[in-house]
Amino acid sequence: MKEKKQEARDLIRAFKGADYVHGLNCLDRLGEQTAALGRRALVIVDGLGDDWAAPIHETVRASLSSASVATAGELVAGAAPNAPREDVLRLAQTIARQDPDVVVVVGGGSSIDAAKAAVAYHALGDRHPDLMDYFGVGQVSAMLTAAGRRLLPVVAVQLAASSAAHLTKYSNITYQELGQKLLIVDEAVVPPKALFDYKTTCSMPPGFTMDGGLDGVAHCLEVFFGAPSGQLDRVRPVSLLGIDLIVSHLDRACRDGDDLEAREALGLGTDLGGYAIMIGGTNGAHLTSFSLVDVLSHGRACAMMNPYYTVFFSPAIEPRVRDVGAIYRAAGYTNADLDRLHGRDLGLAVAEAMRNLSESIGFPTRLADVPGFTDGHIDRALAAAKNPKLASKLQNMPVPLSAETVDEFMGPVLEAAKTGDFSIIKNM
Repeated sequence: MKEKKQEARDLIRAFKGADYVHGLNCLDRLGEQTAALGRRALVIVDGLGDDWAAPIHETVRASLSSASVATAGELVAGAAPNAPREDVLRLAQTIARQDPDVVVVVGGGSSIDAAKAAVAYHALGDRHPDLMDYFGVGQVSAMLTAAGRRLLPVVAVQLAASSAAHLTKYSNITYQELGQKLLIVDEAVVPPKALFDYKTTCSMPPGFTMDGGLDGVAHCLEVFFGAPSGQLDRVRPVSLLGIDLIVSHLDRACRDGDDLEAREALGLGTDLGGYAIMIGGTNGAHLTSFSLVDVLSHGRACAMMNPYYTVFFSPAIEPRVRDVGAIYRAAGYTNADLDRLHGRDLGLAVAEAMRNLSESIGFPTRLADVPGFTDGHIDRALAAAKNPKLASKLQNMPVPLSAETVDEFMGPVLEAAKTGDFSIIKNM
């Protein structure tokens, strides 16, 4: 496993270079990262006023001070789960009030996503007051170019092995009144500097650890399944190593939160998930998860949906499904002879292995078992799949769908996820 971890470090170094500091016990290097971008920082933090976060906040303050970076005001509370639009607008107002030259965000994916969107809204809100204008691919960059403006730089400090928001061009924002996430996909919102001290994830409770780890698996898996042939040589080592590190260590990290070897593996694995989604894009499970925000965490929704999409995709990407299945077999989640299985049968075996992992850590595997889930969520997910602002998720599928074919083929996948019955799924 030491060799695999070193391989992961080498891949991440090739991806981010000196702009990303990561590992165990590196939080005190935040000051040097921030000073390269500015000397007056607005600091957004998760856990403001909470005992678990106090030592982290002390280290943040001390590191900034040692690098001669002043704070522009009091620490600011981060975003609620799933980055509600209201938190984006609140943070944009705070940026305007404190007038920093750099924004530091210390938190999980929701706060980092909200900070990225808030920095964009701060720069452009006078011209584009409707946040809806920011969603989709490249919209922020286009508006910045037209206005002749630039974003304030962001230093993203990740506290959770999960979304890898600190490394990516994505910002997921929730409209709570609609029960729907929408997505900014734009190189302009990539934080120019980032830091992740994997030791800080020891404060993650088991449920959050599960959610985050399986979100990382979803990033690697969906990009690997959907990558066009020209990207596959680049995607394969990143995605398969990320899945391997997470699948082989998730149970350990959930059982013992202070297991640093497992925490480091999850951190490296989810970082590789971030690398993967900067090469390619996520697809089916992520798209569906955006419509389940009121009943499931993001990672849990993706973990629940990916086995069902695997059955749907398998005949089109048999060698890739077999590669993923080998990882689950090595970790003890299936005894199937995957080399003898083909097409849909292979997909069924690997999907069962994925569900076995979820069951082993106490995750639900059927939507019907989720409190608050109704058939209305399926209707919402099918409608969202036809939204042009989320079209990239359909296009990233290894079996691409269009708005016209969503009901015929995605509908049965969602019904299967509701009941747990793989036989409902139709293959194209």
